Amino acid sequence: MKALPALAIATALGGCSMFGAKAPPAPGSAVAVKAAPQLVDANGVPIERVPYRVGVSSVTVEQLARQHACVGQGAGLVTEPGPVEVYRLQCGDGKVFMARCELRQCRKM
Repeated sequence: MKALPALAIATALGGCSMFGAKAPPAPGSAVAVKAAPQLVDANGVPIERVPYRVGVSSVTVEQLARQHACVGQGAGLVTEPGPVEVYRLQCGDGKVFMARCELRQCRKM
């Protein structure tokens, strides 16, 4: 009778390896991450990619962009959050709409 629980525990613990699943890497072990290729402009200068961040005035900038015939996916915060912020919006026609917001009062740049 005691052999049955021991067999069940051994089966449960060893069950993952029977399907050929790899074990997750140990914490602290180095995992190689493939870096994205570096984009450069026509002069060979690297192009900096700015991550998309939502700011407190993103919606206001999107409305302002629509007033200037620019329809895009979302206004991203370019600078650090604070009293003066700069936003960037990629228009559907390929143009870039930039706005500067000071204390939530936004103007086209």
